[in-house]
Amino acid sequence: GFTGVDEPELNLYAVRDSAGKPFLLLAGAEPDLRWNGFVSAVAGLAERFGVRSVVGLHAIPMAVPHTRPVPVTAHGNNPDLRSELRSWDGGTMRLPGSAAGLLELRLADKGYDTLGLSVHVPHYLAQTNYPAASARLLAAVSELTGLDLPTAALESAAEKVRGQIDNEVSGNEEIESVVAALETQYDSFTQAQQERASLLA
Repeated sequence: GFTGVDEPELNLYAVRDSAGKPFLLLAGAEPDLRWNGFVSAVAGLAERFGVRSVVGLHAIPMAVPHTRPVPVTAHGNNPDLRSELRSWDGGTMRLPGSAAGLLELRLADKGYDTLGLSVHVPHYLAQTNYPAASARLLAAVSELTGLDLPTAALESAAEKVRGQIDNEVSGNEEIESVVAALETQYDSFTQAQQERASLLA
């Protein structure tokens, strides 16, 4: 028979970074229903606590290899906040809806500086813990907001997981060929981005 249930929670925490700077952290399961009510509630909390900017963190399964630096794509209404990261450009993009996306849109409409950071997780690791992605997200938040967030434990875990993945891949010709193809694709894209940036400069 059933012995219990873990209710999904969405909690707001008052946190301080390593330097003592305060910020709020909204963490938990994204609601499936009543997105407008959720957005209104978060907007009310933002107004109550004097929030000035909002950063959303996302993970997206992508065709990227685990053997390369973890990419992050930035989006939001303030180009200065995302200047150091790859941004979506080249026109309109249609994406599946999410409560987090609606929250970013509505808070931008209300005049908040919004920033979304989407880390690209190797699609073949999407169902496992991948601490390299979490470490990269926190590093990006630190770079763009000035918060001093600890990443040492995540980086250590990422090294351990990387070794485990390398062991699983080694000797499996099918997986090795997939990873090699992703590396070629990743390197070509990175080279093209660098050449484009140098041409623009």
